[in-house]
Amino acid sequence: MRFNFKRRLLYIGIGAAIFLAAYSGGAAVPLSEEEASMVRDQFAEQIEGIDAFGIFLNNFRISLAMFIPAAGGGFGGFVGFATGTVYSAIAEQTPGLTNIPPLLIFITPFGIMELFVYAMGMSRSGILIVRIAKDKPWRADQRRPFFENVLKPTFIELGIAAVVLFAAAIIEWEIIELLGGLDSTVLQPS
Repeated sequence: MRFNFKRRLLYIGIGAAIFLAAYSGGAAVPLSEEEASMVRDQFAEQIEGIDAFGIFLNNFRISLAMFIPAAGGGFGGFVGFATGTVYSAIAEQTPGLTNIPPLLIFITPFGIMELFVYAMGMSRSGILIVRIAKDKPWRADQRRPFFENVLKPTFIELGIAAVVLFAAAIIEWEIIELLGGLDSTVLQPS
């Protein structure tokens, strides 16, 4: 099986489109003031005491689930929707943020990097299920080609995901610090 770079980029693009559509859907969900406060408080609790390494671990753990054959795409859509809902909750209670388009977060360096990794994981999830069905790796004569054609590229992409997410976490943390840290009023419980 020959690597096709253009096809791989297409699959990553499809994964990104699914993630962004789910994110947009989550961001468009109208939340009552009480619901927005609850979502924001839960998010603030979840990230309490986090640092760059914690951001990396959280995002890498999430991306690992997106690599799971067949289920990764659905999980990625769920994560996108949930992230959009968190954005909606924060925007609802932050003056001036309601006029900022939710997708704007994905033009930040760390947003682009995270989106790339999530899209790569979601697309690899689809590729894996197709390859498992076609290659039948449970047959002895198919184990070596399956490793070469499917598992090896998956492990390479997991390595790429780790490196990209580590760099993204450092950038994200520096921006958080620049904007006043986690103690900024945007993330304070109500």
